[in-house]
Amino acid sequence: MRRGASKHTIVSAAYSTYDCEQLPSFGPPSASLYYMRALLLAVVLLVPAGGAVRKTHPYRKSLKHETVGKGAVGRVVAGAGVQQLRKKPAKYGGGVAGFGKRVGAGFATNAVSKTVEHGVAAKLHEDLHYHRSNKRGVAPRLGYALKSTVITRNTRTGKRTPAAGRVAGHAAAGAFTQGVLAAGSGASTAGIGLAADAGSNVAREFIPKRKHHPHKKR
Repeated sequence: MRRGASKHTIVSAAYSTYDCEQLPSFGPPSASLYYMRALLLAVVLLVPAGGAVRKTHPYRKSLKHETVGKGAVGRVVAGAGVQQLRKKPAKYGGGVAGFGKRVGAGFATNAVSKTVEHGVAAKLHEDLHYHRSNKRGVAPRLGYALKSTVITRNTRTGKRTPAAGRVAGHAAAGAFTQGVLAAGSGASTAGIGLAADAGSNVAREFIPKRKHHPHKKR
């Protein structure tokens, strides 16, 4: 790749090189196409403006876990199942084909969301991990967990800062759902994503951690 290549050039080259049939199939061809577009967007977002590709990414392991890890796959499939029962979006239809489209769209939307989130967070040095509070009482701990959805910590200064990466990620997912997939309201998608993060934070705050007991040597 040339050092001075623009992002537009990269996207054009990628579309001309890769075929949907080369990607994992989550249902009908249209679902694979959604997945391909998300992957291409992820590549473009991680390429600096000058065209030089980063050798390492500060949150590479976390990004991989949040896009193709077991938890991510489970959330996408579960979400597709709920949408299938609700028959939303109606244009996807029902049956195996409809479920495949919903799974493919879910993977694509999640890839866009997490890529933008991690890219912005890396630039602004935002901590993407949830840290339990030292507060006592249900109300203070609940308030801390909910605030942590939109407030995070700067990894360099340790100061509290708005979670711009997380908010931007959900906004991008909403724009992708409405603008590219034409499968729903962007505001609704972003709101549901933030609500899911808030619920996850509450669970992390109150559910006791598992204690790992080291195996005794015989």
